[in-house]
Amino acid sequence: MSKYTNRIPHKGHHDWALILGSSSGFGGATALALAEAGFHIFGVHLDRQATIKNVEAIIGGIEERGCKAVFFNMNAADPIKREETLDEIQERFLSDKRAHVRILFHSLAFGTLRPFISVSPEEMITKAQMEMTMDVMAHSLVYWTQGLIKRGLMEDGGRIIAMTSEGGSIALPFYGAVSSAKAALESHIRQLAAELAPRGITVNGLLAGITDTPALRKIPGARNMIKVARRKNPFGRLTRPEDVAEAVVLLVMEGAHFISGNIIGVDGAESKVAFVGQKYPHESGAGTR
Repeated sequence: MSKYTNRIPHKGHHDWALILGSSSGFGGATALALAEAGFHIFGVHLDRQATIKNVEAIIGGIEERGCKAVFFNMNAADPIKREETLDEIQERFLSDKRAHVRILFHSLAFGTLRPFISVSPEEMITKAQMEMTMDVMAHSLVYWTQGLIKRGLMEDGGRIIAMTSEGGSIALPFYGAVSSAKAALESHIRQLAAELAPRGITVNGLLAGITDTPALRKIPGARNMIKVARRKNPFGRLTRPEDVAEAVVLLVMEGAHFISGNIIGVDGAESKVAFVGQKYPHESGAGTR
């Protein structure tokens, strides 16, 4: 029996989740958690041969939980591919009139890590790189949502959840374009929440703490960020993808129907504490979860 039994309101076994960025990190963990909760999974990911085994493992995990897994290996920001994928989802639903996409989870982490200003002009971010980062990490949330709504694939009770980060409100070396995208994403979350409320659809962002994922490892200085986060976090550990997945499940519950337009921290208060090298209780022998 699933640990989520009776916690999630289902309309039979016709509920699907569409996960953008489904092959690792937050997206992979969320796919497995939602399958555990009884959702079939549409996954959108971009992987080459070297990482395709990760995708196969997640698909296997979904199927082991008794749910269907349909994955698309594509660029989620490609407008033609996006329309083709949504058309295919709509076509699949023709054989099950009660099927619908209950959840859209946006966890796309692909952007350019370059400074705005540099002594070497060739190192500065370009217009094309800036626009690509904004399109993938922010604007794509709007476009995928539009595609679902105009096809009638998401209805009353739908949940849209997007991943943001503390980087959306602070400055980090090489992180300017991604930071801008996260700030824009949070604005999109608020706007979509207001516009979709009459349809009974909620929209929220989750702000995770430092999490050791493939996306984090691409950021210059990631090792030091991990080291500092372990000391800074009052729980004495990094955020885990599973922490975020559990938060997604909470937001899908019927009792969360009036929670919308928020940026919700899933970081053990990491973003709320000042850190100047002091010791927290966990460094003095106190236990952590």
